[in-house]
Formats: sequence, structure tokens, C-alpha cells
Amino acid sequence: MDFFAESFGIALTLIRDLDVDMLQIVWVSVYTTTISVLLASMIGIPIGVAVGIGRFFGRRVLITLLNTLMAMPTVVIGLLVYGMLSRQGPLGDWGMLFSPAAIIIGQTVLAIPIVANYTMAAINGADKRIVPTVLTLGGGRRQAFWQLLLEVRFGVMAAVIAGFGRVIAEVGVAMMLGGNIRAYTRTMTTAIALDTSMGEFSFALALGIVLMTVALMVNLLLNLLQHR
Repeated sequence: MDFFAESFGIALTLIRDLDVDMLQIVWVSVYTTTISVLLASMIGIPIGVAVGIGRFFGRRVLITLLNTLMAMPTVVIGLLVYGMLSRQGPLGDWGMLFSPAAIIIGQTVLAIPIVANYTMAAINGADKRIVPTVLTLGGGRRQAFWQLLLEVRFGVMAAVIAGFGRVIAEVGVAMMLGGNIRAYTRTMTTAIALDTSMGEFSFALALGIVLMTVALMVNLLLNLLQHR
């Protein structure tokens, strides 16, 4: 108990003093997660809208695929992207493996089905008369889709935030594609795993507190949006 209390005190001191190494790690996590979720939103939101309002052959198969991808282990995603970016892979000439760009690619793949599913759920819960009404009043399909997005904007925002919360807490993709390089690709989750194994429990605990704080803020915002 004394060990944990002492480590907790040191962790709080590191946070209070804004330790440089800790801030660097937090920055890499927030930066890669933010870019990944933005890219995933650009892809996942249109997919969610298309599947939500569309009635086409293979729709149920696509929904099943999206649900399956949501449950895919992050290490599997890391493995697949690693194979694409490795020297022997089709994108090996780009030299992106073990870089923030590689982490962003992997985390984008991880977040797309989450954003798409949440968006699709929001679209399914919207008034079915929105699109036909806009078309009847002389609006185009693009205008009708935009009006539909405005109607479910809180659901779409919840989709983006859910993707952010999922990505920032993952470890498999960041470890496999980033290589956990100090001051370059080391994220909060990979640093926690490394420092704990090396006996740097206080530093790992400080990162854990920061990570839990971010997760708490994300979930509070998500619950607020879902209530709206």
C-alpha cells in the first residue's frame, strides 16, 4: 500500500510540474488520434449516411461487415497495415512504417467502422420524411442529405467522439506500427506498457491518470450529445 501511495504522489507531482517527457507522449497521442478521427470521419460519415438511407442489394451484408469490423482486435488491424507498409509490402517504398503517419493510417482504419455505425444509427433514428420533403420542395439530393445531417448532427458528433475515445485508448496499432520510439511515436498507451515493464511505475501511473481524464471527458461529452 505504501508503494502505491508513494507512486501516486510522484505521479501527481509529474503532472503538476508538466514533465517534458510526459507532455511529449501526450502530444503524440492527441495529435495522431485527432488526425485519425478526422480522416475516419471524412470516410465513415458518408458511409453511415449511405447505408442508413439506402436500400440496395447487399446492404445487410455491409451492415454485418461494419459490425464485425467494430469488434476486430486492434492487433489484427496493426498486423494487416504492417504488412502493407513493410519493406516487402505494396506500400513499402513510402517508408512510413514506425512513424506517426503509420499510426494514423492504422487508427483511421480502426475508427472508420465506429464512426460509420454510429452515424448509421443516427440516420435510422431520424424522421424518414426529411429527404422526400426537401426533394418535393425543389431541393436537390445534396441539399436533402445536408438537411438530414443537420437533423442528426448530435448523433454524428457522438459518432466522431466515440471514435476518438476508442482510438486514443488503443495500444496494438500504436505499438506495432509506431514502434514505441521515444519522442517520436511513443503514445500514452504504449508508454504505459513499456514503463510498467521497466519498473517506472510512477511515470506510467501519471500517464494513466492523464489517459483516464481524457477518457472521462470524452465519455461525458458523448453522454451529453446522446442525451441531446
